[in-house]
Amino acid sequence: MTTPKLSIVLPSYNEAGNVPLIFARFREVLAGRDDVEVIIVDNGSTDNTAEILAAELSRPEHAFARCVTVEMNQGYGFGIMSGVRAAGGEYIAWTHADMQTDPKDVLDGYERLAKEADSTQVILKGRRQNRAILDEFFTWGMAVISSMALGARLEDVNAQPKMFRRSFLEHLETPPDDFSLDLFLLFQAQRNGFRILEQPVIFSDRMHGEAKGGGTMKGKVKLIRRTWGYIMQLRREIRGGVR
Repeated sequence: MTTPKLSIVLPSYNEAGNVPLIFARFREVLAGRDDVEVIIVDNGSTDNTAEILAAELSRPEHAFARCVTVEMNQGYGFGIMSGVRAAGGEYIAWTHADMQTDPKDVLDGYERLAKEADSTQVILKGRRQNRAILDEFFTWGMAVISSMALGARLEDVNAQPKMFRRSFLEHLETPPDDFSLDLFLLFQAQRNGFRILEQPVIFSDRMHGEAKGGGTMKGKVKLIRRTWGYIMQLRREIRGGVR
């Protein structure tokens, strides 16, 4: 592969059932291209994700992909940033490996972002469509709380993909290791005057495995607690002039 223009990072924690689907779909959407690399992060998986990844990566038609291994899971954000730091593209994106969002969304977002007059000042993010009413309400409530607490307009924070130019990495030097990474990225973007460009995406049902974030009511409660704790931490740092 030539030096990639776009690096796509996918954190994978116990996603053995979805890994072959991810490779198959990327094989379709990347047909005829050699300017995109896919970095799958085995984020400390305890199932047979590593073996399945090795088998898929051994296939010549999957030369567009490579793996970064995190030996012990330290969180969603830690896994993503491990892949981001290994990325070689001028444009960097991340999305999920659970097939709830189509890998083609990332390519469509890249085409939009690359057409911006000054893409160095723009962050692209997904905006989920066709979601259950309860999920929409939960997302709306979290957006309102986050926006009011931090003084920034934050909407559908956890929607994927996220995408930016490599120069934005200077604003991601102290990222959180958990699911607050998406909040951190959007907060940093707003605080530093970046424009947010939204990409409509269809949010589908998970085919294999279990949701790692707010997919269940128990998960939603845990996510609220973690996010609120991180919001309070950000507020203290802002007031103390740390960020």
